[in-house]
Amino acid sequence: MSETLIDRVTLDDLARGAAFLGSGGGGDPYYGQLLAHAEIERRGAFRVIAADMLADDALVAPCGWVGAPTVSLEKLPNGAEAVAGLRRLEAIFGRPIDALMPIEIGGSNGLAPLLAASQLGVPVLDADGMGRAFPESQMAILNIHGLSSCPSVVTSSNGDLAVLETSDNLAHERMARGLSIALGGIAHMVEYPLSGAQAKRHAIAGSLSAAIAIGRAVREARDADADLFGALYAALRATELYPFAGALFDGKIVDLERETRDGFSIGRIVVEAFGREQQMTVTFQNENLLATDGETVRAMVPDLITVMDIETADSITTERLKYGQRVRVVAAAAPAVLRTAHALTFVGPHAFGMDMDYCPVEQLNGWTAP
Repeated sequence: MSETLIDRVTLDDLARGAAFLGSGGGGDPYYGQLLAHAEIERRGAFRVIAADMLADDALVAPCGWVGAPTVSLEKLPNGAEAVAGLRRLEAIFGRPIDALMPIEIGGSNGLAPLLAASQLGVPVLDADGMGRAFPESQMAILNIHGLSSCPSVVTSSNGDLAVLETSDNLAHERMARGLSIALGGIAHMVEYPLSGAQAKRHAIAGSLSAAIAIGRAVREARDADADLFGALYAALRATELYPFAGALFDGKIVDLERETRDGFSIGRIVVEAFGREQQMTVTFQNENLLATDGETVRAMVPDLITVMDIETADSITTERLKYGQRVRVVAAAAPAVLRTAHALTFVGPHAFGMDMDYCPVEQLNGWTAP
């Protein structure tokens, strides 16, 4: 893709695909979807460009929301947070921003830059900083590749704004997380400002296109009364970013623990199989991190684990999990760049305090390439 326009239908495809790629996190895209539909009515379709359309000296601003997704269900944005932060970044650099980029493709954060880009009159880059969603900003591929998250701008729904300059990206995450808590549990953040050359070299290219293709495949399968999950798995593999995908477990949620703590939504669900005594446990910290079938590990971070409605193939974000939901737990391989030994020190099981080494989902489940 060199340049494409996101209209109302494509927007819904993007939202559906981004919800899956969030691995349970990134925020439910529903409200962002409503705002984006209204923005299309006002200003027309959103522009998305490939990285090769950027000049090397372009200014690219990744952005999204930081905080606990559970808070976002009740504390809605005022709509001005993103533009306020981006205008401050322009003032810091003394030049206009040339393009925006989602810091993560998952959930509502996959849609977040669209509205701001439309208001600024700039395109969105067909790329992101994570290839999925992760709970902490230092887990971005941009940090893994040694780029700085600062200067960073955090804005709240009541107009408060803070510019962060930190010595390292972990300190930035801690400060931004603390600010999000102080600002009501969630805030908008502009971070990891990039040159065009850096975006071409380090961002995960093609992730918006991948999300759109995933959402389109499910929509078309619904229209044709075809196999929704078969279409999903085929679309994931076809993106080449997510080369393995499949079902882990079917059943009903029989237990749910969830709390908002330290700026995260933390908990677990237990899914009981239909008609037999077998259970799967999925643990999460904003995003789903680990899926175990009894004592057997079936999938682990950074691979994607998404809980989906078994009838509709709608992805269920962690803040919307409920007792009694009939679900299918689905997994997909993470992009290869997240599976390197170096990257795993930032996004593998040990980074989340798990006493286990990473094992790819296809090995855990005996999946082979089609």
